[in-house]
Amino acid sequence: MSKSTATQARPVSPHLQIYRFTPTMAMSILHRITGAALYFGILLFALWLLAAASSREWFDFINGLFGSIIGRIVIFGYSWVLIHHMLGGIRHLIWDTIHGLEKQTSRNIAIANLVGSILLTLVLWICAWAIRGGL
Repeated sequence: MSKSTATQARPVSPHLQIYRFTPTMAMSILHRITGAALYFGILLFALWLLAAASSREWFDFINGLFGSIIGRIVIFGYSWVLIHHMLGGIRHLIWDTIHGLEKQTSRNIAIANLVGSILLTLVLWICAWAIRGGL
């Protein structure tokens, strides 16, 4: 092995305190969090399917849990997670085509991702509520 002839220490990568927090960074972090949350939601969906395949009593019990206030909040949150993660994936697909990589454009797309996910979740629940006939 040869000896290094460098006279200065190699630069160290900047730590998180060096970077300014941006919407693109926030959406990247949120995309990872929503991806992890999807695993939890899939477990709930699998539990519901398992209950549907078993007895009527078990299915009624699980439906009762999901129909409670806390259950509806969890399902509402899961629907937002699903929509937000989907829009984040579309954002990444756009970037894969080498479009929207400019600083301001990527910032606008990141903000649109958050706003769009909230609006689409509300539209989904309003439509579901209208179809179902209220509470």
